[in-house]
Amino acid sequence: MAGVLRPSLLRQSFLAAPTQRTCASSTLPTFRLSRPTQPAFVRNALPGAVRVAAFHATRPQAILPPLPQRIMGTINDAAKVPDPTPMHGSYHWTFERIMSAALVPLTIAPFATNSVAPALDAALIAGVLIHSHIGFESIVIDYVPQNRLPGVRRVLMWALKLAFVVVGVGFYEFETHDVGLTEGIRRLWKA
Repeated sequence: MAGVLRPSLLRQSFLAAPTQRTCASSTLPTFRLSRPTQPAFVRNALPGAVRVAAFHATRPQAILPPLPQRIMGTINDAAKVPDPTPMHGSYHWTFERIMSAALVPLTIAPFATNSVAPALDAALIAGVLIHSHIGFESIVIDYVPQNRLPGVRRVLMWALKLAFVVVGVGFYEFETHDVGLTEGIRRLWKA
């Protein structure tokens, strides 16, 4: 809708020559839309994006440069199919879903029973850590391709493992030397 109100379009429509329409009911002048009076070499010299720009609010911008391109093999090479293993297929998928579903009762149980059980806290912490690790690992696997950015992917995977250990140690210290996870959440909720 904003493209309709652009000055160039308004200028084109209102500066066009009026024509007389012969109609039995009225003889009001109407405006005829025509192309701007530019020489053909000027119209053809403009790139297509500029000619279409009157209908768009913004111009396209390349935010990130494209990743490095590498051709590996030839057209006639067969696609490499990974060996099917249950640990990377259905078992892995099932474990992720069970872990996600288990977090719901693990989160509700300490507050519903009004108890501060260290075993329940430990189970909740382990569930949150594993669930978060699986989620961030999936993000790295999906958005950082192994064949195009192997170094970046390796660094991100090691950073994820380091973060897993650091957060695990932090949760352990909070659980053993402080009030614990559920009691800390309860205190924050009441504050």
